[in-house]
Amino acid sequence: MSPIETSYPSSSPDRATARLGSSLHFKGEISGNEDLHVDGSVEGLIHLDDRKLTVGASAKVTADVIAREVVVFGNVKGNLQARDRIEIKKDGAVVGDLTTARIMIEDGAYFKGSIEIDKTGDGDDAKSSFSKATKGTTVTSSSTAS
Repeated sequence: MSPIETSYPSSSPDRATARLGSSLHFKGEISGNEDLHVDGSVEGLIHLDDRKLTVGASAKVTADVIAREVVVFGNVKGNLQARDRIEIKKDGAVVGDLTTARIMIEDGAYFKGSIEIDKTGDGDDAKSSFSKATKGTTVTSSSTAS
């Protein structure tokens, strides 16, 4: 039995999603042609060119990431490069540099690093394309219960 489970969502049967469970720890390089949902820990490199990476709330990722889309609910230390978009959800934390065409950082999320907006949608040409960079950006927010 494989420690990485593949499921087929009912809304899109041709779109496979692999899941790395919360008790699993992976060191090395992950590459593939399907979406990946990580709940465990990963150290190394995640390379999913045309696919989506979801970092679950319990996940701890210490890796550079190259994907079409990255959504972070947990913790990431490493550089993220997404051709389409990066989302850091309210309880998510990212320490590293981001390169993407679109970015969303929710109130309550933590981010430390730089952001480069790649208008071409192709991370490989980010340095030569029109871009907006913010160095040393830290986004923090706290909310108090009423």
